[in-house]
Amino acid sequence: MARRFSAPYQSEPVSSLASWARNLAVFAVVAVVVSIIIVRFDFLEPKPALATFFGGLAISGVSILFGLAGFAAIWQNGSRGMARILLAFLIDGAILAYPAYLALQYRKLPPIYDITTDPIDPPRFDALARLRTGEGNNPAVYAGLYSAEQQRHFYPDIEPVELEISVDRAYAIALQLVNKRKWIVIDERAPQPPRRIGRIEAVARTPIMGFREDISMRFVADGDDSRVDIRSASRNFDRDLGSNAARVKKFIDDLNTAADADALKPVKKTPVAPKAPAKTVKK
Repeated sequence: MARRFSAPYQSEPVSSLASWARNLAVFAVVAVVVSIIIVRFDFLEPKPALATFFGGLAISGVSILFGLAGFAAIWQNGSRGMARILLAFLIDGAILAYPAYLALQYRKLPPIYDITTDPIDPPRFDALARLRTGEGNNPAVYAGLYSAEQQRHFYPDIEPVELEISVDRAYAIALQLVNKRKWIVIDERAPQPPRRIGRIEAVARTPIMGFREDISMRFVADGDDSRVDIRSASRNFDRDLGSNAARVKKFIDDLNTAADADALKPVKKTPVAPKAPAKTVKK
């Protein structure tokens, strides 16, 4: 082993396996990045792009195998290329880390894609319904009893939001949160008499691949208070790996926090203008 760090070692040939490991890792990065760009900018449908993504992951796996074989060859014959193998392993690890986490989620989480705070009467997709038509898209109607049972088992804390503020304030605060998240608002209807039911429909995108997930919110007056129901459903694929539940939970937390802060604001009193002194009429 000592000769590997000596001057004669520098004249040893570079292991072709090490070069292959590095080159395949770089190619895997290109394939994964291209697949993400394809989805983000709508060059192709999500499923072909996902096939390219999985192809990049497979190439990364092959790169690891070449790297292990190259490491064994270097150990045996003292050739160079260890730096290339380590670079390949670093790239492959960065590529495979998040998909490995998603694979664990795939085994752990239920095969559902539609989450709502009200499975009995979920908020409808009205304006969004036309965007969910077409081959490969999930329907606009709620996924049904099986989805509700799975949600109750895995996400029991997703429930309707009861707020001690008026329905108009609840709608305004929710719309601010939607805009802050940069969701694309497709339709917004403020609560109007006599029923005073408000609605917001918007589209969010997953962080990396940018898959579209549709959101519908319903705002109903409950006396001086209000009730908010939320629904979030993936447009493609038959399971969401927990993304919709995470989105609904986070939005509920932020909505409750913002509503509590709004309820604590002091009510501004309208200043009363001083009365003008009565005019004295001279006789």
